[in-house]
Amino acid sequence: MARKINCFIPFRDENQVKVTVENLKKNEEVNKIYLLRTEDASKVSGTVLGCDIIEVQSLKCTTAIKKIAEKADTCFTLIYTKYTELSFGLFALERMINIADDTDAAMIYADHFNETDGVRAFAPVIDYQMGSLRDDFDFGSVLLYRTDALKEAVSRMNIDYKFAAIYDLRLKVSQKGALEHINEYLYYEVETDTRKSGEKLFDYVDPKNRAVQIEMEQACTEHLKAIGGFLKPEFKHIEFSNDPFEYEASVVIPCKNRVRTINDAITSALNQKTSFKYNVIVVDDNSDDGTVDIIKKHSDDPKLIYVAQDKSYHAIGGNWNVALHHPKCGKFAIQLDSDDVYFDESTVQKFVDAFYAQNCAMVVGTYRMTNFKMETIPPGIIDHKEWTPDNGRNNALRINGLGAPRGFYTPMLRTINFPTTKYGEDYAVGLRVCREYQIGRIYDVVYNCRRWDDNSDASLDIEKVNANNLYKDRIRTWELKARIAMNK
Repeated sequence: MARKINCFIPFRDENQVKVTVENLKKNEEVNKIYLLRTEDASKVSGTVLGCDIIEVQSLKCTTAIKKIAEKADTCFTLIYTKYTELSFGLFALERMINIADDTDAAMIYADHFNETDGVRAFAPVIDYQMGSLRDDFDFGSVLLYRTDALKEAVSRMNIDYKFAAIYDLRLKVSQKGALEHINEYLYYEVETDTRKSGEKLFDYVDPKNRAVQIEMEQACTEHLKAIGGFLKPEFKHIEFSNDPFEYEASVVIPCKNRVRTINDAITSALNQKTSFKYNVIVVDDNSDDGTVDIIKKHSDDPKLIYVAQDKSYHAIGGNWNVALHHPKCGKFAIQLDSDDVYFDESTVQKFVDAFYAQNCAMVVGTYRMTNFKMETIPPGIIDHKEWTPDNGRNNALRINGLGAPRGFYTPMLRTINFPTTKYGEDYAVGLRVCREYQIGRIYDVVYNCRRWDDNSDASLDIEKVNANNLYKDRIRTWELKARIAMNK
C-alpha cells in the first residue's frame, strides 16, 4: 500500500525533533518528513535524521505555506505547529485518514492529550462551523489536510503575510471543503502555555500583538468578501430627539452574589457628574450572600432603582432585559458590572456625549485591567483600537469581544433584547447592532475592570472554555448567515 502522508515539522535543533521524527517514522502511512527551519534555528542544511530541511522565514508566513504546498505530493499533508514532542496513539493516523476518506473532509483535526510539567490531561477541542472565524480557534497542533484541497487553497493565497498565513490557509480551505473534528483522543503533545484562561483572553488586544492582529483582520476581511458576508461602512441614521425619556441615561448593574464588590460599583455609579438627569438601576438575581443588604443601604439616594428578580432563570442577559424595559430606564443604558467601577465621575457624561457626536446605537469605551485592589495588571489599558469605523463591523466577527464598558440606545435595544445567557450576551447584541448601526468609540479610559479569583472568566477549566467558545462561534454563525442573506 502506498504511503499517504508527507509531514512538515518545525525545526529548532536535532534534539528537539528527534523523538517526534522517530515516532512518525514508525507509522506505515508516513512517506516523507520535512523539517521547517527558521533563521534562528540551528545552522544546518540538507538532511537531519533522514529528513529534508526546508528553509522558511517563519512558520506563519505565506512563503512557508507555499513551500509546503510545493513539496506536498501525497494524498495527505500533515502540518505540526509546535516545537515540542509529538506522538500518536495506536492506528491514530490511520483513523484520521479513514475519516477524511469517508467524509471527503478538506482538513482533519482531533482531540488529544496535553502534558504539562509531566502531568497528562485530556485536551478536547470543539467542532468547526461557519462562524468559527477566530484566528485563535484551537485545532490542536496536528492539522491533516487533503493535499488537493491544500494546494487549491494555496493557489488563491495572493497576499504575503508574515503572521497570518496558517489562518489564511484555514479560511480558504473552509470555503471549498469541511474541517472535520474527530472527537477521539488521537495524539499526545506538550503544552507550554500554562497561563490561566483569564490571562489568555486579552492576547488579541495586547499592544505588542498589534501587527499580528492587523494581518489577521485583513485575512478575515478577504474571507468575508469571498463568502458574501462583508458589510460596507453604511449605517442607519438615528434621530435621538424623536424619543422623549424622563431620564437621559441609566447605569445598569446586574448582580448576583457580589457582596465584596457591589458597594464599590453602586458608589461609583451614584457619584457621576452629569449635565442631565440619570439614574442607577440595580437588578439583583436572587443573591443570598448579603449583596441585597448592601444595595438597600443606598436606598436613600433618589437616583437608585432596586429591582429584585423572581426565581426563574434570568442570567446576565435576562437581568439586562428587565432593566431595559423598566419604565424609568433612560434613553441610553450604560453598563457597569457588579465587580467593576467607573474610572472617574465623568464616564456617564462621556457616553451620552459620544452617542450624539457619533450618531451611533452603541458606544464602547476603554478600560484598565486591575486586580482586586484596583492596581493595574497586564496588559493594562484595553482600548480595542482594532475597531475602525470602516471595518469594525466586519472585524467584530473575528475577535472574541467588543470591549467595555458598553452603552446602548434604549429604543433600539428594546427591539433586539439580550439573549438569556450569562456569557456572550453582550457580544451577541454587539454583532446584531453593528449589522445595521454604527458603534461609537471612546478611547479615554472610562472603566476599571477587575480581574480576580471570583471573576466569571478568571480561571476556567477546558470544558467551560470550550462551551463558551462554542457558543460565541454559534453567535457568529447566526450573524454571518444573516449578513450573507442581507447581501443577496
